[in-house]
Amino acid sequence: MGDTEVEVLSARDVPLGGPRAMTVRRTLPQRARTLIGAWCFADHYGPDEVAVSGGMDVAPHPHTGLQTVSWLFSGEIEHRDSLGSHALVRPGELNLMTGGHGISHTEVSTPGTTVLHGVQLWVALPDEHRHADRDFRHHAPKPVRLEGAELRVFLGTLAGETSPVPTFTPLLGAELLLDAGATVTLTVDPAFEHGLLVDEGAVRLAGTLLGPAELGYAGPGHATLTLTNESGGRARTVLLGGTPFDEEIVMWWNFIGRSHQDIVEAREEWERASERFGHVDGYPGDRLPAPALPNAALSPRGNPPRA
Repeated sequence: MGDTEVEVLSARDVPLGGPRAMTVRRTLPQRARTLIGAWCFADHYGPDEVAVSGGMDVAPHPHTGLQTVSWLFSGEIEHRDSLGSHALVRPGELNLMTGGHGISHTEVSTPGTTVLHGVQLWVALPDEHRHADRDFRHHAPKPVRLEGAELRVFLGTLAGETSPVPTFTPLLGAELLLDAGATVTLTVDPAFEHGLLVDEGAVRLAGTLLGPAELGYAGPGHATLTLTNESGGRARTVLLGGTPFDEEIVMWWNFIGRSHQDIVEAREEWERASERFGHVDGYPGDRLPAPALPNAALSPRGNPPRA
């Protein structure tokens, strides 16, 4: 595993949520890499002092062609969607929403939240399923203790634990807490490519050191991944994986399609309050308006060709 090439993807700061925007650190997508498996979007935020920042308040907004994965380290977020789901996102519990043909939802940190900290992830749906029905799943994975680490598997299979939440392509999602100075070798599916996002600490992935908010990418073809916590305290990471997603996608605002026209149609339907996206009950405010489309046509993008 020592000769595994690891590509380091650095985050950029992005405002999230319109007029009441909070700042997040985004590692996917970027010019160097559009997807890791079907994972196409990774935002990492906090620890955010809600008394200072105002917390999260994202008004009703739409999605197409994707699934959202919400995973918290601290705090609590209230989720409402046009399927009628009303749920709380809590630390160590998965909330997965399928947008498919169209859904809308809100995300608001609860009044009792003092520190908000977590990740928001998207999964691209393959072409044959990108118009799937709206869906919402909740799962609270049990913590699994390994020598030198504790993990929670929220999607896929790792260390003998399998999440019951179904996915449209083979995926892995897990939170790993590494003891100070610990080295852990994980058995993984060699057909998967993987991304390791570091939240806190300094973690070496196959010999490459990653700091907070950095994501290390390792391509397919390896049966193990070795992680070493180089920091003096606990390190927290999120491991993402999946089989390479060989389709090109167009991702703009909250929509994923396959062509510029797909995005144009989704935007127009959101702006005229089409039933495609339904209605979110219980939010005390207006919907987020869609931004203006760029002057140039949106082009499909995929990953660089594999060697």
